[in-house]
Amino acid sequence: MSSVLGLGNALVDVLARLENDNLLEKLNFPKGSMQLVDDVAVAKVMEATSHLNKELASGGSAANTIHGLASLGIKTGFIGKIGKDEFGEVFKNDMSSHNITPHLSESEAKSGRAIAMISPDSERTFATYLGAAVELSADDMMEHMFDGYTYFHVEGYLVQNKALIEKAYQVAKSKGLKTSIDLASFNVVEENLDFLKNLIANYVDIVFANEEEAKAYTGKEGEAALNDLANGTEVAVLKLGKDGSIIKRFDEVVKVGIIPVKSIDTTGAGDLYAAGFLYGLIKELSLEQCGNIGSILSGHVIEVVGPKMSEDTWSTIHKKVEQQLN
Repeated sequence: MSSVLGLGNALVDVLARLENDNLLEKLNFPKGSMQLVDDVAVAKVMEATSHLNKELASGGSAANTIHGLASLGIKTGFIGKIGKDEFGEVFKNDMSSHNITPHLSESEAKSGRAIAMISPDSERTFATYLGAAVELSADDMMEHMFDGYTYFHVEGYLVQNKALIEKAYQVAKSKGLKTSIDLASFNVVEENLDFLKNLIANYVDIVFANEEEAKAYTGKEGEAALNDLANGTEVAVLKLGKDGSIIKRFDEVVKVGIIPVKSIDTTGAGDLYAAGFLYGLIKELSLEQCGNIGSILSGHVIEVVGPKMSEDTWSTIHKKVEQQLN
């Protein structure tokens, strides 16, 4: 039975629906932006939104992918770092209640969180406090954590911590795991380009990128970018938003469309696409089926606020995935 281990920033998503955009102006947050904040600023944002109802869920790119896989019935685990506080408990409990094995180390720092302030027009403005998540280090990568898994998935946000990500991939490869990376953000790619190219050539079997990330990585667009992205890997996936995705495995190239949906919030779309695609690979499906399952998951997650879907939505997804399997 194949199983997937994820590595990423352990963040708790705090979703707050704003009555209007005045609060963003008061806090001096440009609407739609994602800003990294320190503990003083995060406390200020929490206070300013204290009168609003908030939903809490474990988040972070790789954690979202792992949640998606667990919801499809795949055995999963997640490596991250949390603080010894209520947010750390929320993260850990959310993992355990979804049958994800948490490999979480603890820090004296507060747990990381991403506060999503959601405007009435559904645009999201993020205040992200990395906290304990960013303290995960190469020393936390214990070999036994990788035992019993067949796939290893990493979010690209971690490449700033070069020693950590290299050690993790070395251990994964020494244990014979298939490895994947989601490039996560074009500015992260630009800032770490040489390191990333080396990392992918040496350790990565499956690479996911959207158009901006692929352009930052290759300097090219469309299929030319995909061809460069596929160099030295087994599978490259270029996500094209509303235009679907293009996938390359050795000489095979496949184009996949999207499912018709009403988009409310694009949080987690790429993460859930990766979950669906990896599920297809685990089930040894064709590239087209893998891409279609990715599209089913990413399509449904953009119909809800945040990266988590209800049990009803998941039962709809299961039916659609079953059709792909037949």
